[in-house]
Amino acid sequence: MIDDNDEAAGQIPTNLRLLLLLEEVAKAGVPVTPSVINETMKLPKPTIHRLFATAEAEGFLQRDIDGRSYSPGRRMRILAINTLSSERIRTVRLAVLKSLALSVGETCNLAIPEREGMFYLDRVETHWPLRIQLPVGTQVPFHCTASGKMYLSTLRPDYLDRFLKNNELRRQTDKTITDPALLREELAKTRERGYATDDQEFMPGMSAIAVPILDDRGRLLSTLSIHAPEQRVQVAELTKHLETLRDAADELAAIAGR
Repeated sequence: MIDDNDEAAGQIPTNLRLLLLLEEVAKAGVPVTPSVINETMKLPKPTIHRLFATAEAEGFLQRDIDGRSYSPGRRMRILAINTLSSERIRTVRLAVLKSLALSVGETCNLAIPEREGMFYLDRVETHWPLRIQLPVGTQVPFHCTASGKMYLSTLRPDYLDRFLKNNELRRQTDKTITDPALLREELAKTRERGYATDDQEFMPGMSAIAVPILDDRGRLLSTLSIHAPEQRVQVAELTKHLETLRDAADELAAIAGR
């Protein structure tokens, strides 16, 4: 982290400059220009542009649609996933998930947003023989899953507008919300109540709820969800576990370094 007491601009060690740049882009949480990042780093203009060009060429950053801003690229996102999946962190994280699954009696999932949908980072299965198979590494749509709707509800209004304008809300079941206006209303409800639901919108016969896992600045890191066959438990019954689910989300946020 860089602050006003750090070394003068030109004295940031050369081998730290690119790492600090990536750290600042990740902290921003939105696409940023080199000039915005350089307000903190205070490097010579040619240097900051050269660093951005290198990070883009190597896949750690990618240029945004405006051609001037940058956001994390594929290699940086994979690095984040691998960091979250490191064995010592994952051992503690799985212990929280196992405790939650035992408490609620249903499958628990940890998912993070990727470019095309929510990526299942971890899960603990229910003890029931009847279960829904969505293994680690599965990617599911944003618009019709509890985890995806939770993520969409945290987007800035202009980003949500772009998403709804440019993405097909593909019908998965007869309950999938495919009307952008109706989905916007659903996301507003999600934002207000602090949790998202999936009432057989992604998969026939599946109920799910999700809550956010937030960083120390209140931004969504990932989502924590529970899902179950609808014939065993419906959405209304799953919401009875919200307090337990939120407590587990707070524990997972602490593990992630909140």
